Amino acid sequence: MTPEVIEADGVRLRQFHPGDVADLAAGCGDPVNLRFNPGMPQPYTEADARWWIAEGAPAAWAAGGAAYAIADSAADRLVGGAGIGQVVAARRQAEVGYWVAPWARRRGIATAATRALADSALRHGIDRLELMTHAENPASQRVALAAGFTHEGVRRAAGQVRGGGRTDLLAWVRLADDPPGPAPRLLPDLPDGRLADGVVTLRRLGPDDVEVMYRLHTRPEVVANQAPPVPPTRAAVERRCLLAESAWLTGTIARMLIVDAVTGEPAGSCGLSLSDPEAGEGSIGYALLPDQRGRGLATRAVRLLAGWAFGPAGIARLVAGTVPDNTVSHGVLERVGFRREGLLRGRLPGLAGTRLDDLVFALLPDDLR
Repeated sequence: MTPEVIEADGVRLRQFHPGDVADLAAGCGDPVNLRFNPGMPQPYTEADARWWIAEGAPAAWAAGGAAYAIADSAADRLVGGAGIGQVVAARRQAEVGYWVAPWARRRGIATAATRALADSALRHGIDRLELMTHAENPASQRVALAAGFTHEGVRRAAGQVRGGGRTDLLAWVRLADDPPGPAPRLLPDLPDGRLADGVVTLRRLGPDDVEVMYRLHTRPEVVANQAPPVPPTRAAVERRCLLAESAWLTGTIARMLIVDAVTGEPAGSCGLSLSDPEAGEGSIGYALLPDQRGRGLATRAVRLLAGWAFGPAGIARLVAGTVPDNTVSHGVLERVGFRREGLLRGRLPGLAGTRLDDLVFALLPDDLR
């Protein structure tokens, strides 16, 4: 299905050999690789490396797949591993996987190796190639996108957890007739990692933002303006922050922290989700901490968010749903240029089986002030 050696973009995919033992043991024994590859022995010793070279890798080839060492093209030193498995010949499909040693990361090695291996497999009889990632591993998701794989969905309980149990995996797919190059993204990264106007800065939400997000989104007035009006648990906020980059990469939602550009203090949060991707429609939401209100920061944040949505994100229309009596939020939207479009009666879930009305505002590119 694939050749014994593949050369591409400064990396060499080749057979494992006895000289790889020390590097193989060190790379596979890295905590990151052990975390996302629960099938690896822990601790991973040189004895495990010798077994893989003598028996494990040859068995993968014998089963119709492939097991490559990723080596630096110049020195031929092992810097990772990549392979093809889960081959279903009747469907002409398979799964690709990889790992990179800690001393070789942030050099584009994973992307180069995955792209080269996928190119080879799709030229040698495979029509559909899958790549599975953990939601907590955005670095691997970026590799998938850069190597031309498109997010397809969630495989529930498809992965194992070390010590027992199962976990969901994200499925990324590349087909033989997909266009070359990186896969397109629904939500691009922010330019230089942020949006700013000198007064407020918007940046991607991250794992370090749990405290401020929990404090903000459990405030009674913030809870009252969401549907249903139930405060999130701390665990839910922790997971939201942990998976913020993954949600952005999969095109689900772009969650951002609003920061005072002068003091660097968090002021609130905002986000953009694709409410109707086919129609080019996005939906926004936002909230501010009490001590940051009344300064025009929400208006500035929504204006920055809308400019990015209509520009790099390619959104054609933005909507914002509000509680009908939230006049402060209505004022923010109207100052940016949003127009009231209508009241959707009973659209949202309330408490104890009740329903809430949704007052909808919309913004087109020419409306943005």
